[in-house]
Amino acid sequence: MLDTQSTPSGRIRKVVIAGGGTAGWLAGCALAHQFRDQLQITLVESEQIGTVGVGESTVPPIRTFHRFLQIDEQEFLRAVAGTFKLSISFENWRLPGDRFFHPFGTIGHGTWAAPFHHFWLDSLRRGMPSDLGDFCLESIASRGDRFSLHTQPQASYAYHFDAGLYARFLRGRAEAHGLRRIEGRIAQVRQHAHDGSVQALVLDDGQVIEGDLFIDCTGFRGLLIEQALGTGYEDWHEWLPCDRAVAVQTEAVAPPVPYTRAIAHEAGWRWHIALQHRVGCGLVYDSRHLSDDEAAAKLLRDAGAPPLRDPWKVPFRSGRRLKAWNRNVVSLGLASGFIEPLESTSIHLTISAVVRLIQLFPFDGISASLVQLYNDVSRQEMEHVRDFIILHYHATQRSEPMWKACREMRVPESLQHRLQAWRERAHAWQDPGELFRVESWTSVLLGQGIAPGPAHPLARAVSDVDLRTLLKGIQRPVQQAAAQMPAQAEFIAQYCRSGVDVWRSTEASA
Repeated sequence: MLDTQSTPSGRIRKVVIAGGGTAGWLAGCALAHQFRDQLQITLVESEQIGTVGVGESTVPPIRTFHRFLQIDEQEFLRAVAGTFKLSISFENWRLPGDRFFHPFGTIGHGTWAAPFHHFWLDSLRRGMPSDLGDFCLESIASRGDRFSLHTQPQASYAYHFDAGLYARFLRGRAEAHGLRRIEGRIAQVRQHAHDGSVQALVLDDGQVIEGDLFIDCTGFRGLLIEQALGTGYEDWHEWLPCDRAVAVQTEAVAPPVPYTRAIAHEAGWRWHIALQHRVGCGLVYDSRHLSDDEAAAKLLRDAGAPPLRDPWKVPFRSGRRLKAWNRNVVSLGLASGFIEPLESTSIHLTISAVVRLIQLFPFDGISASLVQLYNDVSRQEMEHVRDFIILHYHATQRSEPMWKACREMRVPESLQHRLQAWRERAHAWQDPGELFRVESWTSVLLGQGIAPGPAHPLARAVSDVDLRTLLKGIQRPVQQAAAQMPAQAEFIAQYCRSGVDVWRSTEASA
């Protein structure tokens, strides 16, 4: 339980955001847009600790958030050298040489009682061969590197973009709505003597930035939430073995594909995110099975294009802060926790947290019950994403030591229940508030070789003739829609091509 005596009772009017980057500017932009003259918002960041843009990958809810902020899609994509994302291509995860797509869109049409995959599974039993992705527009378009906004049915999509340019774009919008940015490094966090809550940030030039509510966007170090308040951290390393990443920017030697590539290797996996002007590559690995030097060499060898700068290392700890909101500090982004880059959830979790903060904003003083609610929902979100990511590591037939240990490890009870329901009844579900849908779970479970149990009896009750008619009726329109799509590069050229000035600005800041 929270100690109500330890929370400030005064009204909240001054909000101070510690740190910029994607998390800081997402918070600043959303708060400034929503509350305008109701709050005095200050963001403190140092150019010396800038956002390093290796390419960012997102999930479809970012589009809803952008609509909330009244962001024009074409303007945004031109400003961030953005490309489109329909899916994730998982390569070498079950075994070397294997590949499957995790698409963003719906797969087929099920019933209220039985999702489509039950009917598909029963069609296989009856000798009607097909791939689950044959019934999904996003999977078919991904296979052909195609994209369009102008088909029926319409595609469900997200974005790839340059992280540094995205922060710059959000900054411009935030400042237009009254946010004040202060350049400087935080030298000290000053706390109230009576309860330990944060009173002010003292910068290295002596400036004192006082606030009522502080948002910690200082990354892994958690300058406020951890170093000042000692909140504590729940470590998930036992389930998520990777603890390092090395990243690099490379030249774009081929047109951008409409999906993120996640390519497993002997001690982790590698990402490949194609922007308009370059590619963001990174190698995620378990330092117990691959050294830093070996990882950097492997990344440069496998990237497949000349690097634009030297690789840089990013150590991390998968886990979550025990309280995302502690006293008068709300932690966002890496300061609140980190699962890992797989499935591109970092920006989504930040956006979700910002929306939740707006919904529960403590104008009249910090309420222990609302803080508890905020923390409970934050924990549930993180654990749901955690379980889905663990599934990727656990469901494998690879023989290397790291993967063998992941296959044999005991997973969290919540994931055990999902695996058991799948193995017994081919059952997958999405609880309210969860990010990953039934289609997400089925795509990964099937793609990584977890055999399902028997299909729902409702599927078995459909006649062969009716089942064939159902499958053809679903497959035909998505195939036709995908065939009408141009190559993604062609669509970008006419819809949202970034100017050379954007590209040069990224090169100058690299």
